[in-house]
Order: sequence, then C-alpha cells, then structure tokens
Amino acid sequence: MARCTAPVRGHTRGGGADCPVCGSRYSRYSGYSSGYSSGFRYSSYSSPSLGSSGGSQSGGKSSRSTKPRWSGAGSAVFYTPEQVQALTPVRENVENLAASQPDLRDVFLCHAWDDRHGSAKELHDLLETRGVRVWFSEKDLGLGVPMMRAIDKGLVNSRVGIVLVTPAMLRRLPTEGIADKELSALLRRERLVPVVHGTTYEELEKVSLLLASRAGLSTAEESMAEVASKIAELVSI
Repeated sequence: MARCTAPVRGHTRGGGADCPVCGSRYSRYSGYSSGYSSGFRYSSYSSPSLGSSGGSQSGGKSSRSTKPRWSGAGSAVFYTPEQVQALTPVRENVENLAASQPDLRDVFLCHAWDDRHGSAKELHDLLETRGVRVWFSEKDLGLGVPMMRAIDKGLVNSRVGIVLVTPAMLRRLPTEGIADKELSALLRRERLVPVVHGTTYEELEKVSLLLASRAGLSTAEESMAEVASKIAELVSI
C-alpha cells in the first residue's frame, strides 16, 4: 500500500507532486489552482463582477462590472469601469443643465438619414419607452439640414447628444465637411456619447479619429435595449 513520503523525505520536489499518495491529488487540482489565480488578479479592480447580468452585458469580452453613482439601488443595469469613466463627465453636465435649464430635453439623437427607419428609430423608441425625452430629427428637424447644424441645434435643446455610428454614418461623415476643430469643440463639451452599431471603433477611426477617441457604448458588446437602459439612467434626474 502506497504511503505519503512527507514524514520521511518531505515534499521537497514539486510540492508533493512526486509523492505516490499526494501526487494524484496535486495533478487533479492543478487546473483549479491556475484558474483561481487568474480570477484573483481580477480583484485589483474596484468592483468585481456582480451577478449574471454584469457578465452578459460585456458580450464575453470582459466580466468586470460595476455600478455608477447615478445608478439606482434597485437597478439591474451594470457597466464596465471604462464605461463609468467615460460617462461620468457627461453625467455631471446632465446634473448641471438639469438645475440651470430644466426645460431641456434629455437626449438628442444624431443619426444618418439611411438609419431613420431602422436602427435610429429603434433606439428612439427604446429610449422613449424608458421615459427619455428625445430630440429626433424625424419629428424635430426639416429634411436636408446639414449634420453640424443638426448637432448644434440638438445640443442647444437637449442635455446629451447621442451619435449613432453605423455604416451609413461612416459613409456620411466625410461628405458633411465636419472640421476637426468643430468636432473637437463639440467633444470638449462632454455632452456627446457615441453609440457604435453594426460597425467598429476601428472603422470609425478611419473616418474620424476625434469621434473614435471618445469612449461610448457599442451594440457589439450589449444589445440595443441594454444601451438604451444605460442612456436612460445617464439622463435620469
């Protein structure tokens, strides 16, 4: 019958891996040990993953999730730390504008003309279902208005601007003549949030490095409904 070698020779080699009794136990748990170590490194972030909702909303790219200060105690919406960092200055502007200009709409939705009956309408409807007052060109702006004028008018009348970045938007941006200095001025206001849908930030970089530099939300990582829920929380006062 095999006996543990620790009382005689000690477990000096492989931490017991060579012991005829303990060796099989070590090999059986080695995979678990490695996995746990990887998970423990995750704890360096301020907030661990909170439930299954947090994991699913990261689209499998990251299991980290947290709750920003503006998220209600009973909220089931979770964010990545990067999203919280990007959205916090936008939230601060929402709070300031709500106090100084209470009659503003919550959100204006900037989108490409080709998306007006598709993804833009979908996001608009999801937001309004969640009680968000949306400035939408289909009902608030005449046809053929240049994008920069639409953005300016939308921001004047709303607290937050959502730019729906789609393949159609990527085709439209170069033809709008949006100067870097104009876009930079808009981004400095900390009131624009890109929502990337059906494309990637890498594709956006090819058209607008400035807009791509602003972290936002993406339907590659979560559903359009989850994006709408985050925007709704962002502008809720």
